[in-house]
Amino acid sequence: MKTYDMAELAVRNLRESFLRNSLTTVGISVGVASLVAMLSLGIGLQQLAGRRLQKSGLFDTVVVTSRRDLRGFNREQEENGPAPAESPALNESARQQIAQLPNVLEAYPDIRFITELRYQDKPYLTMMAGLPFSAKNNDAFDGMQGSFFSSDTAPEVILQKSFAAQLLGKTPKAGSEEASVTDLAKPLLGKQLTMKYAERTATPTTDTDKKDPSSANSAEANNPAGSAYSVISREVTLKIVGISDLDPDSMRGQARARIFLPLKLAQNLHVMQPSDLRDTTNMANGTPAYTTVEVHVKSPTQVQAVEDAIKKMGFNTFSIVDATRSLRQFFAVLDLFLGIFGSLALAVASIGIINTLVMAILERRREIGIMKAIGASDSDVKGLFFAEAGVMGVFGGFVGVALGWAIGRVINVGTNVYLKRQHFPPEQIWFVPWWLVLGAIAFAIVVSLLSGLYPASRAARLDPVQALRYE
Repeated sequence: MKTYDMAELAVRNLRESFLRNSLTTVGISVGVASLVAMLSLGIGLQQLAGRRLQKSGLFDTVVVTSRRDLRGFNREQEENGPAPAESPALNESARQQIAQLPNVLEAYPDIRFITELRYQDKPYLTMMAGLPFSAKNNDAFDGMQGSFFSSDTAPEVILQKSFAAQLLGKTPKAGSEEASVTDLAKPLLGKQLTMKYAERTATPTTDTDKKDPSSANSAEANNPAGSAYSVISREVTLKIVGISDLDPDSMRGQARARIFLPLKLAQNLHVMQPSDLRDTTNMANGTPAYTTVEVHVKSPTQVQAVEDAIKKMGFNTFSIVDATRSLRQFFAVLDLFLGIFGSLALAVASIGIINTLVMAILERRREIGIMKAIGASDSDVKGLFFAEAGVMGVFGGFVGVALGWAIGRVINVGTNVYLKRQHFPPEQIWFVPWWLVLGAIAFAIVVSLLSGLYPASRAARLDPVQALRYE
């Protein structure tokens, strides 16, 4: 029997029991729709996470730390790298070497410190952090009120929303709504803060200092470099130029700062850092040591090569590319479970296909007997039932994909309505790629054909004489 004739006969037979076959096809459609909806949701969430990471500017960033800190990012680096005592110091000289590596746009230190600020004669203890001028394009400042720093050395600051509320005495209580960034910005922009900080300065040691370790500068007197340092209390006046709703460093796992000032300004202030106490030699020589150096790479595809080059220098590294390996594994497992749960409905639909075709065999025993009597082979009969199962799979697959697409759209619209009510920007959390459409239709056809195995084999085994006698 020709393929065209077999397909035409299969469609005609399905049309004769239209209601029953339609319900079976609907079962297949629901199974495919659940599969498409769940997988498209998983794919959409994965793409949302990727977009947020890329927009944050961290995809092309490598975080560098010294092995001397004894806090490697993973056990592999701890075991394969040099011993902490033999590793180089992460100081200004090392930062300049890293900045000169191929494909590196910039390498800047992570300068953050806890200090006292005074606003309207009231003291506030908080953490400040230096921001490079390139952070101007960071998505954390999309909803900022005011402006970014006018220059990389301007005595200006950007306040985090919660600290701005604290300055104005508008810290929200339990159950109350937070003040908006606009409301906080109006009374603060252009106002001034006074920052008190400890400045480190290098000073030469005298022979007396070297001989008398009990002197006030005993830590410096033991410095073999023949130089010492002093810590001087300073004050600087800073102008508030912006109020930000987000923390640019919220994804780095470091202590979150609440006030940001230009990085160049922070470097010129020579604020005492915890790393200075660990490496007094570099500090006394006027070469600051850093806890962390952040490296911006030209392209995310070049992050791994830059990481390898930095590791050869004896430092530990970490990047979002490393973290996304675990993230991709998580989404792979999530997609697997979503696919399994989505396929359960399709498995139930396959039982409906078997039931429909078995009932068709009982109703069409005489028809099968006549077909065999006029020359139809067992393979022809089996192919006919396979074709009927395949037709239901094709129609069910196409309808199911359309239904799954509609479900995804409804979920996305509903989610954006909720986000809008919570004052969040809309997001695309659902996505149906072309390979999912083709894969879902093919999967529906395969499941339908597998479901037709038993009915087709049973129909092919019918004895034509007994089938013709059947009433």
